[in-house]
Amino acid sequence: MRRAVTAIVLLLLAASAFPPSPQAAQGSRRKGQKTRYDVLIKGGTVYDGTGASPVRADVAIKGDRIAAIGDLKSADARQVINAGGLAVAPGFINMLSWSVDTLIIDGRSQGEIRQGVTTEIFGEGDSMGPLTQEMKKRRKQQQGDLKYDIPWTTLSDYLLYMQKRGISPNIASYIGATTIREYVVGLEDKRATPAQLQKMRELVEREMRAGALGIGSSLIYAPAFYANTEELIEMCKVAAKYQGKYISHMRSEGNRLLEAVAELIRIAREAHVPAEIYHLKAAGQRNWDKMDRVIAMIDAARKEGLKITADMYTYPAGATGLDAAMPPWAEDGGYDALFKRLRDPEERKKIAAAIRTPSDDWENLYLAAGSPDRILLVEFKSEKLKQYTGKTLAEAAKLRGKDPVETVMDLVLEDQSRVGTVYFMMNEENIKKQIRQPWVSFGSDAGSMAPEGVFLKSSTHPRAYGNFTRLLGKYVREEKVISLEEAIKRLSGLPATNLGLDHRGFIKEGMFADVVIFDPATIADRATFEKPHQYSIGMKHVFVNGVQVLKDGEHTGAKPGRALWGPGRVTGRQ
Repeated sequence: MRRAVTAIVLLLLAASAFPPSPQAAQGSRRKGQKTRYDVLIKGGTVYDGTGASPVRADVAIKGDRIAAIGDLKSADARQVINAGGLAVAPGFINMLSWSVDTLIIDGRSQGEIRQGVTTEIFGEGDSMGPLTQEMKKRRKQQQGDLKYDIPWTTLSDYLLYMQKRGISPNIASYIGATTIREYVVGLEDKRATPAQLQKMRELVEREMRAGALGIGSSLIYAPAFYANTEELIEMCKVAAKYQGKYISHMRSEGNRLLEAVAELIRIAREAHVPAEIYHLKAAGQRNWDKMDRVIAMIDAARKEGLKITADMYTYPAGATGLDAAMPPWAEDGGYDALFKRLRDPEERKKIAAAIRTPSDDWENLYLAAGSPDRILLVEFKSEKLKQYTGKTLAEAAKLRGKDPVETVMDLVLEDQSRVGTVYFMMNEENIKKQIRQPWVSFGSDAGSMAPEGVFLKSSTHPRAYGNFTRLLGKYVREEKVISLEEAIKRLSGLPATNLGLDHRGFIKEGMFADVVIFDPATIADRATFEKPHQYSIGMKHVFVNGVQVLKDGEHTGAKPGRALWGPGRVTGRQ
């Protein structure tokens, strides 16, 4: 009898721990009584994130969750939004965000919220932890227009710091393979010893247990370039124990693109880990015809059972540093070592010769662009050099009376920075071809900013303001490369599933209420390479965790964003 009573008590406790479903709640209410919700989105065309055909339906939000979907005429709500003629979709996920510092300066994430981005994913090679004191010092020295303190040490500390500080979007992060290497090995071109490799494994394990998504690499840059494949496999094996993933700016996106894809597939196979290619592209005109073979390699790996995916941005130009025009050996030892070499006449000659000489040994973005006219200067630390912002390398070289290669070295040395640069390297046909692949999601590879304040001290790539709306406007509505329901799946359900995010990415009852409402007939990017600081249009309302952050196209100032964690987090989810 005692056992029976105990069982009943346990069942009652279990039932009280879980709220009834919306259907159960509806069925249990008295006849004629209206269900009370916080938000009711009425009469919209609902795209659920699965790629299924849209349906006209009402969507109700209660607290931070989607509470009901369907014909909710009898429902009551504190706020009612008329979504007639508008699309209602899951919040978009930016698979490659560099808002790690812009969100410290302005937590509203204006440029991305106004595109419908509700979750930003960090960690392309470099992550905001783990950090040593020396690493913190270096990062502060390298800060440009955006200046901030670094009170955190681990990656999970940073994510919680941002949540507490207040941000509009959700955030999550991979562990930077470069950051781990810098922490343990340093900035020099040398192989990790067995003891160092063990320390790297331990750091990865600690961050994975704390909720990191996996390992992110960026292998064309020093010191990441110095890591061999085996080092990456060992880190990924640890991440795999916690359902982690591997995501990579591969060792080549140009002359050795096929070999780089083969390396990524090898890492996935040997570490038993899903792998994603950052910003899929074929860089440099001589490499454009390789995209068909890349797609075939990925399809073959997927048929083999490997989980290989990719993300991309929707522009024919990439953006990185002017130092990406220099050979990786020039940065052996870090930026201070690079600046010292640039002051040495003999070393400088060697660097110049390497820039001018075609090679498959490293990714030469100066040659990949094809011409100094196709290299755009967008960000300097030095006020004196900001006069060249928005000018091409060819224009800057002419103004300075030097040849472009000498100008590359001079600008990096004078600015004591990598110098933010846009490289035009891709072609439009490949962009469309990539968009059509069912395993491709999207990432801006940019920080989220606003056309105001400190952000206007430099230029930027238009993808910071238009990557996602450009997909929906140019490639879906105007050019019909893919359908709207497929595009929304790639912006929400696909990346959420790939990342293993908890109850995100779909319009379904019980999911977190990251919801966007936009006009499919008008949504579009407005940012250009000449004038990048321009908001997109067509996004009407955005909710993050049930809180409205965009209302009638204007930011509400709300900052309900949360730190999101990988599925292997040991200390619990949030």
